[in-house]
Amino acid sequence: MHPMNNEVKSYLRYLKLQRSMSPNTIEAYGRDIDKLMNYMEAEGLNLMTVELADLQHFAATLHDLGVGPRSQCRILSGVRSFFHFLQIDGYRDDDPTELLESPQLGSHLPEVLTTEEVDRLEASIDLSKPEGHRNRAIIEVLFSCGLRVSELTTLRLSNLYLEEQYLRVMGKGSKERLVPISPRAIQELQFWFDDRCRLDIKPGEEDYVFLNRRGSHLTRVMILIMIKRQAEEAGIEKTISPHTLRHSFATALLEGGADLRVIQALLGHERIGTTEIYTHIDMTRLRQEVLQHHPRNMKRK
Repeated sequence: MHPMNNEVKSYLRYLKLQRSMSPNTIEAYGRDIDKLMNYMEAEGLNLMTVELADLQHFAATLHDLGVGPRSQCRILSGVRSFFHFLQIDGYRDDDPTELLESPQLGSHLPEVLTTEEVDRLEASIDLSKPEGHRNRAIIEVLFSCGLRVSELTTLRLSNLYLEEQYLRVMGKGSKERLVPISPRAIQELQFWFDDRCRLDIKPGEEDYVFLNRRGSHLTRVMILIMIKRQAEEAGIEKTISPHTLRHSFATALLEGGADLRVIQALLGHERIGTTEIYTHIDMTRLRQEVLQHHPRNMKRK
């Protein structure tokens, strides 16, 4: 990694203290800025005098290196954020990224699972294994509550209010929200707690809901691997991840008639625009139903 100068250090500190970003997000921004700094060093450019044309060339270089459009957009978004910070903090008088364009992306709808597919996923779990009930509880909580995987890994016993049937979740930007939990998810948690009490839990890990065999809380990667393996066991051919269950939660609510603002609050989205992608998923499904079942679209037998 490129040696970090004072401007970059100040920027990452700004993301942490003023933007309240998570360590993972800050690390991602840092990697993107590192790509820019490496490019500028190779081209003999200075952070305080670099111009729009230089940054456009940097963007073209990303394309030449085989970086995909979505990753290019993310990197350039980080670069814009960095130069905006340099301007508002007085390092530069201007922001050379104001006219810096990102590649156009086609609309991408996330993969979702039906309730039947979630049931298949859970039914494929071998409950005779020590982690069986834990994995069932993880899948059910993700699907029933729409949590991000980072919210699941940091979920604590002290934030469970099972008698009242809700959870307190720490979301992005350290924002708390209350999320209802279904009786089915509560039942799966209680099965897991019967197994959990027999673990040798490490000091400092006692309050985490989900633990591995060694008594430490789970990581996002562990959950990702488990869900992908389980999808294979269940014969589900879709490419899924823990986030797929969050998308499936939101889509099921919308199809059931829930208001978009309610879904926004449950997901912890700051902007309604982020939630609106689920209306596109819903319309896509409606169109498929019309094409399949309306007599004007059905082929004559």
